[in-house]
This record gives sequence, C-alpha cells and structure tokens, in this order.
Amino acid sequence: MAVEVLMPKMGMAMKEGTVSHWNKQVGDLVSKGEVIASISSEKIEADLEAPANGVLLKIVVSEWEGVPPGTVIGYIGHPNEQIAEETAATVTFETAAPDKKPEEPVASAKSATIVASPANAKEVKISPVARKLAEAAGLPMESLIGTGPVGRITKEDVEKAIADREAKQAVAVEDDRPPAVAVEETIEQLPVTGMRKVIASRMMASLQESAQLTITTRADVTDLIALQKKMNEVTQKEHDMKLTLTDLIARATVLALQRHKQVNSAYIDDRIHRYGHVHLGIAVALEQGLVVPVVRYAESTSVLELSRRIKALAAQAREGTLGMEEVQGSTFSITNLGAYGIDFFTPVLNPPEAGILGVGAVQETPVFIGEEVQRRIILPLSLTFDHRVLDGAPAAEFLHTLRKYLEEPYRMLL
Repeated sequence: MAVEVLMPKMGMAMKEGTVSHWNKQVGDLVSKGEVIASISSEKIEADLEAPANGVLLKIVVSEWEGVPPGTVIGYIGHPNEQIAEETAATVTFETAAPDKKPEEPVASAKSATIVASPANAKEVKISPVARKLAEAAGLPMESLIGTGPVGRITKEDVEKAIADREAKQAVAVEDDRPPAVAVEETIEQLPVTGMRKVIASRMMASLQESAQLTITTRADVTDLIALQKKMNEVTQKEHDMKLTLTDLIARATVLALQRHKQVNSAYIDDRIHRYGHVHLGIAVALEQGLVVPVVRYAESTSVLELSRRIKALAAQAREGTLGMEEVQGSTFSITNLGAYGIDFFTPVLNPPEAGILGVGAVQETPVFIGEEVQRRIILPLSLTFDHRVLDGAPAAEFLHTLRKYLEEPYRMLL
C-alpha cells in the first residue's frame, strides 16, 4: 500500500509549511531517509526525508504551495502501484486524521545538512534558493563549489559561478558589430512564502501597530577593544575561544537593561509587560531572510557563557537547525550591520518588544582629549523604542548607561 508523505510539524507554533523545492519527480526511485524535498515554515527551512523505500508515485502539493502540518503532500509506493481512491480522497488541507496508526512511517524534517545514505551519498548539498538559481542559469550542480556549512552550496556560490562563466564567455566588441537588437525587458515574479512571508507580515504589523522612534549616539570603544584583546589572550589559551565585540556589546546591553527595566518591556493588549529577566535576541542574516535566535536569561550568564551561546545559536541558524522555541520569547534584540560598513540606521522593532539596538561599524576618528587630538575608535549606536511604552528621556538614559559601560568597560565588572 502506498505510503503517505506528510508535511511535518516543525515546532508547536507552526501553522503552515511550504514545499520550496522537490528534489525528486514522479517516477523517481527513493530510499528511506533520502532527502526528497525542501520544506520551509515561518522561521525554519529544513530537508524532508523519504519515509519508505520505493518510487515517488504522486506529488500532491506543488512547489511554493503552503499547507498545514499533517497534510499529505505526496505518495511513495511500488512501481506502477495505483493509489486507492479512498486514500487519495483523504488529501485535504487539514492536519492528519487522529486515528492514524502511530507506527505508520511519516516523513521527518531534519536539519539543512543532508543525511548520508547509500542512495544519496553523491547528492549535492545545496540550499533551495541556490538550487533554483543554478537551474535557471543552466549550471550543473556537480560543477559548483560550496562554501557554506559542511560544504553546502549557497546563493553566493552560484552567483559567483555565473559571474565566472560570463567572464569566460566575454569577447571583444568589434567596430563593425551589427546594430544592437532591442531586448524585451523581463521581470521575475517570486512567490512570497515561508520565512519571507512571515518577515513581511511581522515588519508591516510592527510599523503599523507601534509608535517607533529612533535615537542615536556614539560610544568611544577604544578601551573596550583594548580589554577585548587582553581577554582573548586568556580565553584562547584556557577556553579555546575568542570574545568578539558583539559579545561585549551584548553583555553591556544586558547590564543596562537591568538598570532600565522600562526598556526591557512589551506592549501587549493595552498593558505594559515589564520583565525581570532578559531574553536577548541576536539577529542573524540568512540567505532566505532574517532570524532572531534568543539567549534566554542572559542576565544570569558570564561573558564567556554569553559568548558561547551567541556563537552556538548563530551557527544553528546558519545550518538551519534552530527549533521554534529558540526563536521566540525575546524581550529585547540587537541587530548589527557593522560588517557592511553602515553607521547609523533605523532598526524595526521585533514585536512585541519595546526596544531594539542597532550596532554600526567602528571607525578610527580624531578626537580632542583635553588639549590633545587622539586617535580613538568610535562605535555608532541606534536605539529604536516604542513610544507607547516609554518616552524619549528614559530611552536616552538607557542609551547613556549603555555608552558608559562601553566606554568604561571596568564598570561591567562591578
């Protein structure tokens, strides 16, 4: 009897999943555990494994189509096997029937890394977005070199391969070349699904349902960076890790939030929820969008532990192995565009939070210290806050306290 391939439930809060790519077509042989499709939900993208050996008999849910978890999206069975009418009739956009036998095999979503098996040992590790781009450009998957986690091919790898190919094909333009032929303009229309759909909805709702205001300041982090270098001499030897500037900014932010609890708040159902704990969100940019993993109870962690958890969550985000519980419940967030050379910007609140800190690129700047001009390292900071929860003065006081911690880092030890 044909085995159902179900849309997996990736987290308790998942309401809809999207088939972003089918790796197999109808009639293809599949092995149990082989990756047959890529699935995306609100904040997670994962590979879907075959629940049984056989042939992909039927694809029920097309690419870029969203359905609730538990929905039948395909069938696997013996070659030329007919799917019973009563079985096919149960394919609806509802969750799986409650009387389903628990031992019946179902597809399970794994991390973005492909699970090795004899049938898929030669399968190319490539993200769904990169696969689409490569197919559109006619690039063989086997010719691409991946720079992502575990050698996974990313969108940037495909774009580089396309650019290299175009460069090789370029020829000199001769004077007697024929007149240019008008080329019809093409417009690519992409469906808004999965993570991008959620980001679009949440960011629009954030701007429409809160009174957002951004204030900025600069912090002299010369002494902080000097301290970071000294601390790394110890952490590299004794803990085999390096502290980043982001780690120290996160620690200073947590301490400032404990002194200004009104910033560590949320506006929910006409009430201000003021939190005694700090669940710190750290924004991580991915190919398909932005995800904000959460360091829970950050106020209870040391600088070293905070650094470890930030690095671990960022790695999980890039590998696609975050669970829904790891991207929910933040009370304040930090987003950093310094790597792109950005100074000040206007971060959008991550609802229902009342504040988000934007970190820019450090710059060496001449500064008057008394009567002398010294070369100092300056860090731009942008704070967006919800004016329904707090006013400009308390928001500025929080930013002032944060700047004190960054400019006089010994205060973080008191």
